[in-house]
Amino acid sequence: MKSGTVYSGVDGETSSPADARLVERVRRRLANAGSAADPQSVAEAVRAESSGVAGHLDVLDAVRLLRHEFVGAGPLEPLLDDPAVTDVLVTAPAEVWIDGAGGLRRTDVTFSDEEAVRRLAQRLALAAGRRLDDAQPFVDGWLPGAGPHGRVRMHAVLPPVAAGGTCLSLRVLRPAAHDLRALRRSGTVDDSGFRVLEAIVAARLAFLIGGATGSGKTTLLAAMLGAVSPKERIVSVEDAAEIQPSHPQVVQLVARPANVEGAGEVTLRDLVREALRMRPDRLVVGEVRDREVCELLNALNTGHDGGAGTLHANSPSEVPARLEALAALGGLTRSALHSQLAAAVQVVLHMARGTDGTRRLTEIGVVHRSREGVEVRPVWTASGPAADRELLASLLRDRGVEPPW
Repeated sequence: MKSGTVYSGVDGETSSPADARLVERVRRRLANAGSAADPQSVAEAVRAESSGVAGHLDVLDAVRLLRHEFVGAGPLEPLLDDPAVTDVLVTAPAEVWIDGAGGLRRTDVTFSDEEAVRRLAQRLALAAGRRLDDAQPFVDGWLPGAGPHGRVRMHAVLPPVAAGGTCLSLRVLRPAAHDLRALRRSGTVDDSGFRVLEAIVAARLAFLIGGATGSGKTTLLAAMLGAVSPKERIVSVEDAAEIQPSHPQVVQLVARPANVEGAGEVTLRDLVREALRMRPDRLVVGEVRDREVCELLNALNTGHDGGAGTLHANSPSEVPARLEALAALGGLTRSALHSQLAAAVQVVLHMARGTDGTRRLTEIGVVHRSREGVEVRPVWTASGPAADRELLASLLRDRGVEPPW
């Protein structure tokens, strides 16, 4: 069922213009009365707006129609329930896309008009505790509750910032279901890469995972953290609680934006400092995207082995330059950044996504000091060990772990 006037394509149901007018009248009645959108209140409002002559089946049909207006993600709910879907993207009333194992593809779901998309986006923003209107035309937040499909992160942009109309993006964070062995079975990593990842975790080497949005960075990070000894305590710091490793000792700290009055903000920089006071064995920053890279490198240089994080980068070799740009925001010079990086991080992993939607570990590099500063040397690629693999072998032996080749 679709939201608004036209609902064909989701579950075979359709609605008429009369249905849409009924929806609008019921919405106004509930709003004026200050009533909750529970089934009983909706049913009573439907009967009242139908002049009291509606039969039971008519009321049920109308309640089913209104459910998409008032509950959950409305017409997008069936898409979120599909376990193969990772993202639901609305780019126009007649353009609803999904992403997942099969790659990006268009669905049959359509909204009646731009106003229907806007109403849904504003309702979801309100549920996430955020403001979305002409004065604040974009929003990012988490929908409350996990639901059967897992947690959902929502992002929306209103026109005229979104020139083509309201854009709504929903990303599904499902409960952690992938450990390293599952990633090997799915083809994300082959047998040789699997053995290298196990060795990196066992040797407590600090690592960063790079790649593009949706390439599987967080999935790989959660899988590697799930392989950490249960005797170790993991403290993670994130903008949103995305990392959910299968591990008995995980403490999650989540940043908080300022409220509408501009107060109450808790930044990643604040949380990194707090995490250091919580006796972590491994400190994890969910995504390094700003000046908090300075705090992360400082923390990893205080004896906390095995730390980890993710960042957006085109390749392992470009990670130092990417970190330089972020560290500059925190007032760290290039030479200071390179010195900190060489001492704090040993390994860089890179995830890539193919045109068919598959996600694969494509390269592993080792952070190596050079005359120019720091560079990342490839030690493993998707085709097997690389020429500089002895750099990793040396790091592993220093930690008492035999190289897996």
